[in-house]
Amino acid sequence: MRKNIVAGNWKMNLSYQEGLSLFSEVVNMVKDEIRGNQQIVICSPFIHLQSLVQLAGKGNKVSIGAQNCHQEEKGAFTGEISANQILSTGAKYVILGHSERRAYFAESNELLAKKVDAALSAGLQIIFCVGETREERESNQYKKVIKTQLEEGIFHLSSTNFSHVILAYEPVWAIGTGLTASPEQAQEVHAYIREILAEQFNQQVADDTSILYGGSCNPQNAATLFGQKDIDGGLIGGASLKSRDFVEIVKVLE
Repeated sequence: MRKNIVAGNWKMNLSYQEGLSLFSEVVNMVKDEIRGNQQIVICSPFIHLQSLVQLAGKGNKVSIGAQNCHQEEKGAFTGEISANQILSTGAKYVILGHSERRAYFAESNELLAKKVDAALSAGLQIIFCVGETREERESNQYKKVIKTQLEEGIFHLSSTNFSHVILAYEPVWAIGTGLTASPEQAQEVHAYIREILAEQFNQQVADDTSILYGGSCNPQNAATLFGQKDIDGGLIGGASLKSRDFVEIVKVLE
C-alpha cells in the first residue's frame, strides 16, 4: 500500500544555524498539529544532516534525507559524499536525479543508475526524480523523456529493490519559476508513470509505489494537486524554507 509523503528539498540554502532554527520550528509544528499518518522528510544540505537527526529524536514524524550522493563507496573524490557517509549521520533518504543535478552537473541516466545502486546498497531510501523541460513538453515528447529516464535510471532493479524507491515527477519548466502543472497535467503524467511501472514490474508494484509531484507546489495549490488519484504527496522546494507553509502543505494529506 502506497504512502502519502511530503518531502522538503532545501537545496543550497540556509546557514548551519538557520537550518537548525527552521527545522526546530517544523518539528514543533508537526508535533503540535499533525495527527495523520503521512510521512514527512526534510532533505537538507550535508552540513545539517547529523544535527537534524539529533534534533528530530526518536519517534518523531520527521525523517532526514540528503540531496545527492556519489556512486562510489569511497575513494579520492574530493568534495563528494558517499551513501554510506550519509547513512552514518542517521539520515534515511537521498534525492537522486533532480533536474538541477541533471542540468547543472550533467548527470546522465547511466550515472544515476550507479548512484541508485550505491544508495540501495548502503540502505538508503531513494526519492528518484523524473521530468521534462518546457521544450520537451511543447514538442509532445514528455512521455518519451520520462519513460527513458525510468528505463535507463532505475528499471534495472528487481521489484524487491524497487520497493525502496519513491518517485517524484517534477516538470522542469515548473521548478522555481512560479509556474505549476495543472492538476490535470500532473495527474496525466502520474497515471502514465504508474502504467509504465505495471508494465515493467506488475500492477501490485505500480499500486504500491508513491509518486510525488514537485514543481512550485505551495499551500494554495497543494489541495488540488494532492487530490488527484495518482498523486501521493509532494517534493517541496521553496515552500519548504518557510515552516508554516511547509506544515500547511503537510496538513493537506490528513
